[in-house]
Amino acid sequence: MKVEQIYTGCLAEAAYYIESEGEAVVIDPLRESQPYIERAARDNAKIKYVFETHFHADFVSGHIDLAQKTGATIVFGPTAKPSYEAYIAQDNDEFQIGKVRIRLLHTPGHTLESSCYLLIDEHGEEVALFSGDTLFINDVGRPDLAQHVIADLTQEKLASYLFDSLRNKIMPLNDNIIIYPNHGAGSACGKNMSKETTDTLGHQKKVNYALDTSLTKEQFIKEVLTGLVPPPGYFPFNVLMNLRGYESLDKVIDRGTRALSVLEFEVAMHETEALVLDVRKAETFAKGFVPGAINIGLEGQFATWVGTLIPDLKQPILLISDTGKEEEAVLRMARVGYDNCIGFLKGGFEAWKQADKETDKIETISAETFAELWKNHKKELDVIDVRKKSEHDAEHIIGSENMPLDFLNNYMAQFKPDKIYYLHCAGGYRSMIAASILKARGVKHLIDVTGGFSAIKATNKVGISEYICPTTLL
Repeated sequence: MKVEQIYTGCLAEAAYYIESEGEAVVIDPLRESQPYIERAARDNAKIKYVFETHFHADFVSGHIDLAQKTGATIVFGPTAKPSYEAYIAQDNDEFQIGKVRIRLLHTPGHTLESSCYLLIDEHGEEVALFSGDTLFINDVGRPDLAQHVIADLTQEKLASYLFDSLRNKIMPLNDNIIIYPNHGAGSACGKNMSKETTDTLGHQKKVNYALDTSLTKEQFIKEVLTGLVPPPGYFPFNVLMNLRGYESLDKVIDRGTRALSVLEFEVAMHETEALVLDVRKAETFAKGFVPGAINIGLEGQFATWVGTLIPDLKQPILLISDTGKEEEAVLRMARVGYDNCIGFLKGGFEAWKQADKETDKIETISAETFAELWKNHKKELDVIDVRKKSEHDAEHIIGSENMPLDFLNNYMAQFKPDKIYYLHCAGGYRSMIAASILKARGVKHLIDVTGGFSAIKATNKVGISEYICPTTLL
């Protein structure tokens, strides 16, 4: 028996490959099916089932393409009603894979159809639980997402179901069972996930707040709902794609990787009202870019930020990238449902420059230069911190204003076209995204602080305000 976790860091997503005696299953695959097909081929194995733990919100699963290419059966838990052929299992149904069995446990709470898959080895021992978004390491799946798709559901009702699922289905299992969740730290499907991607159930019972046996159902509901921030806007649309089906990834990539000359690219910009997405590194983008382009660098959590900042999944997108990175960009957008990339600029930004087309740039300064400016003119500087509120609350530059990148659109009216703004995030990735959006919206004077807050703090020349937890009065 082989069990392999296939983890994709930029989405904080874990898919799983299980093989026994030439039969294999894949659990919660990403959009691209070829890596799973190649993995099974190395074992001379046939993919028999594609198990889905639920209708995912944060990515488009590859279950449909994978099933079509391999003949595998798609399996969902009870209550699932996909618009394509799939086997809807009942609670405790078992599936034979070689010498091992996999038992479906219906665990509603994150969603109604949420299910876990219990792996039973050839000796009849329960050895692992593929827990989907029901149980994470140090956290549980947020119960507020399905209500954005099913109107009569409430987060309180789903949290109540989640409590019952954890107490009645998962916690009675053996402590030595290995937990394999669908996500790790960085995913928006939970609020406090660990960087670890596996653990034993016994250890989770000791450290995971949601498995605290002293919590009543009412206390659990309050605890699990406290501190949730609004999910990215693309989540409900990904759920619908996973439920209804989607275009083949092969067609999406063929369309998105069409090479366009400078003239063709320029015509497409004007005729399609496409968004120009520049995926080069922040420091490269700052030195020169096509006017109006938005920068979201491939080296960061690219797909998540595309989904967070581009509200329309059907938005036509024209791509500018480093040579050879075009297909990667199209693929990573497709993972979160952005299938309408219509081509890329052949030769990249250099071709645009050589054609003597208009260019733009973002001014940058070092953390040291910023520190000197702050020291001498702090009352006059408009410093915008685009980190999350929790990051800003923990520590921030005295006098800075927090405008989280996630919600930048909510602050647009506060920016004046002719004022000078100094932008920073933690390290420079998010602040350049913000600068590109603001520049495209007509804010002219933007200065990005290279290295972000960490570099500024390291100068020891800038006043930092730290949050101090108030002492409880007894």
